[in-house]
Amino acid sequence: MNRVGIAPIHGIRQNALAFTMLIAVNLFVGSMVGMERTILPLIGEEEFQLASASATLSFIISFGFSKAIVNYFAGALAERFGRKKVLLTGWMIGFLVPLLVIFAQYWWVIVVANIFLGVNQALTWSMTVNMKIDLVKPNERGLAIGLNEAAGYIGLSAAAAISGYVASIYSYRPEPFILGLGFAFIGFILSIGVKSTEAYLSLQRVSSIQPVYHSKGTIFKMVTWRNRTLSSCSIAGMATDLKDGLAWGLFPLFLSDRGLNIGEIGLVVSVYPTTWGAFQLVTGYMSDRWGRKPLIVTGMILQAIALIWIACSDALGEWIIGAFALGLGTALVYPTLQASISDVAEPTWRASAMGVYRFWRDCGYAFGALLAGLIADIVSPQWTIAILASIPLAAAFQSMIRMKETLMSEDENIHRMGTV
Repeated sequence: MNRVGIAPIHGIRQNALAFTMLIAVNLFVGSMVGMERTILPLIGEEEFQLASASATLSFIISFGFSKAIVNYFAGALAERFGRKKVLLTGWMIGFLVPLLVIFAQYWWVIVVANIFLGVNQALTWSMTVNMKIDLVKPNERGLAIGLNEAAGYIGLSAAAAISGYVASIYSYRPEPFILGLGFAFIGFILSIGVKSTEAYLSLQRVSSIQPVYHSKGTIFKMVTWRNRTLSSCSIAGMATDLKDGLAWGLFPLFLSDRGLNIGEIGLVVSVYPTTWGAFQLVTGYMSDRWGRKPLIVTGMILQAIALIWIACSDALGEWIIGAFALGLGTALVYPTLQASISDVAEPTWRASAMGVYRFWRDCGYAFGALLAGLIADIVSPQWTIAILASIPLAAAFQSMIRMKETLMSEDENIHRMGTV
């Protein structure tokens, strides 16, 4: 029951204001990453004179591992302290990121800043996902997650383009990161006004015919290897973020080596997450109608093709086409994987399952940056991009073989949840 004694009702339309507030919050969550997407690799190379790609990409490794680890615990934190408190905590940590980058005199300070950025993203983004799933009906999960991810990556792409433009007019620091302080402030203020969703989650739990509870260890094993569908999602998610770690770290360096200026690099870098964000408005809904598995397999294959295209291209227009295709492939996969996890996991252990999935998925950032740095120090960024295209392709085939379709009909959902 809510404060006025009326039982909460699930649905996007029924909770339009709360849902819209969460979308607005995630717009600024994504902007926190976007503010450094275009320029931080160039800061490492030009301001700090880092000689190797491995050293330059170290900030992504710190971001990826910190985000992954905190993702794993975010579900348990939410269940213990409440989703809104965890969301606000994530924003308070986020204020540290632009401040550290602005005043950094040593590269290790940038690396530490990205540890805090990973914590910020894990706590805030995880909570916006879980709170939306709390609010909606089972057959709206794909749409809900698609809207959430679209907002986040549209914010990321807009901030990437704006920061690149600001850097081209002024300098790499501090101007683009002053914007980051504004992003954190607005996100924090909006989160104060967000409605708590615990009552909606409780209703889902009591509506289940036979609620299932699992230990944390059991959930970790199920999502990692024991359940073929859940583990397939984890592998596909890791491959997707591995590709994104590669794109984040190497695309600016690769495009700079090929003669593009900072404004042109910002354009290409922003097209990828813009497409990723915008098309999730459609792909999440598509997965609610057509099923999860076809979109996941198709999206992983398209990502691999796009990486090879980018590596083989030699003109601004061609790189923009490749960035568009890469964003589209990611959009097919990103909300669909999370919807698939929420299809399989019961409300009693869904947040924890999502935390384990997001742990493995976001380890991909670190693995992608690590592999990209090591390979690029041996060969060229161009060949590194082409070689690592094999990873999303392999993930596509394992999803094709191992994964089962998770989308259930309305009648099956009614039977499962015991609702009418």
